[in-house]
Amino acid sequence: MDAQYDYDVVIVGAGIGGICSAYRLQERCPQLTFCVLEGRHEVGGTWSLFQYPGIRSDSDLYTYSFPWKPWHGKSIASGAQILQYLKAAAREHGLDKHIKFHRQVDNMSWSTATSTWTVDATDTSASDTAAKTERLRCRFMLLSTGYYDYETPLQARIPGLADFEGPVVHPQFWPKGLDFQGKNVVVVGSGATAITLVPTLARRGAAHVTMLQRSPTYIASVPGESAVHSLTKLMLPRDLASRVIRWQWILFMLLFVRFCRLFPRLAWAVLLLRTRTELALHQSIEPDFTPRYEPFDQNLCLTPDSDFYEMLRKGRTSITTGHIDRVTPTRIKLQTGPALRPDIIVTATGLKVRFGGGIRIAVDDEPFAVSEHFVWKGCMLDSLPNCVAIIGYYDASWTLGTDISAKMACRLINRAMRGKKKTMVARTREGMKTVPIMYLNSTYVTSADSSHIPKAGDQPQWQPRKSYWHDTRSVWWGDISTDVEWS
Repeated sequence: MDAQYDYDVVIVGAGIGGICSAYRLQERCPQLTFCVLEGRHEVGGTWSLFQYPGIRSDSDLYTYSFPWKPWHGKSIASGAQILQYLKAAAREHGLDKHIKFHRQVDNMSWSTATSTWTVDATDTSASDTAAKTERLRCRFMLLSTGYYDYETPLQARIPGLADFEGPVVHPQFWPKGLDFQGKNVVVVGSGATAITLVPTLARRGAAHVTMLQRSPTYIASVPGESAVHSLTKLMLPRDLASRVIRWQWILFMLLFVRFCRLFPRLAWAVLLLRTRTELALHQSIEPDFTPRYEPFDQNLCLTPDSDFYEMLRKGRTSITTGHIDRVTPTRIKLQTGPALRPDIIVTATGLKVRFGGGIRIAVDDEPFAVSEHFVWKGCMLDSLPNCVAIIGYYDASWTLGTDISAKMACRLINRAMRGKKKTMVARTREGMKTVPIMYLNSTYVTSADSSHIPKAGDQPQWQPRKSYWHDTRSVWWGDISTDVEWS
């Protein structure tokens, strides 16, 4: 390491992306020094922050886990199990020794003159009123900050919500000790969080839980462990079985998503037929279970071992489809249909999308506006030198994408080191057209503030990610010269 740097690489964030990046750096760039700056008191990111009842994965854990630490449990796991897994992964591979906790990164500034990143991080563990700031210098930055705002959830635009007399709760900041025993709860929303919360609150003692949705979503039941996976575990050694199951999941999701894209109406019919078999005879599939969009225009929601449908069949939960007219001190008035009378309202209306964790970025003392720039190969913003964003997939397991980004970061850094290059920076082409970076129409995507999201382009190196298979080939053999300046 050059004496002008504190570290060769600084990683921001110790969630899934940060842990994966640290491992890949340790594995593929062993000559480099690095540290991980984490604003919280522990690793885990989302799984440390979110504490709402029943929090669990909405992807299978065999693809959500790291390929270098096989998962051995059920396909769908609780938040607590995932957090313990992440802590074990960091500890077993010595990654925890590189993590600086309670370090909230506020600013990062690039100097072309010295080819150096200067990072300012506030020490949030300081007990006195004067916060301490730590300044670090490095050659490369890896941003593993996730894709949403940790401090501010997506605000639900519900008329009169502030007038409600009972508790109004957002899952991102679930209050400790909230008493919902014997209470009528209305969960506003129909995404993965709502599908998790509704049956959990009913099982744990709520009198009744209503899911209030503007439009239906696809809800697919998955077994905690399929017969095929059980047989695989029986026939093969433990670690090998986990790796085989991982590839079974990857292949299945590839084929299933491709099927849904090629034959959307047939996929719609198949999914609705499965839903019909989950409902009681007196329950109609219209209007609560017939989405207006094609499969994978929004993410498919999973219900492990049909727990969501089980509570519906038992009458412990219900679904109401409609638009809110206004919330009064005691009721939720709908534009059509009878009013709801909740004791507690939960606004499971999504996350606030934000790239880069809200860090103020500057290049040669000029502010860097993320929304004005394009993403090269899903990981580098144009005109932002020596910086790689560790981004996961939006329509598959997040970890598959973060591992791709981390491997690409190592490949880029190693090329710079071998060629004795101080700087690598992506440069856009003239006339490139903007295309959506996320092909989803979920509320959290369509409501996202465009000032916090970079762009994708229509040229090959700048297009949105296509698939795990395509990106894996790109990591090993893809072109990393076109549209990149090395100096």
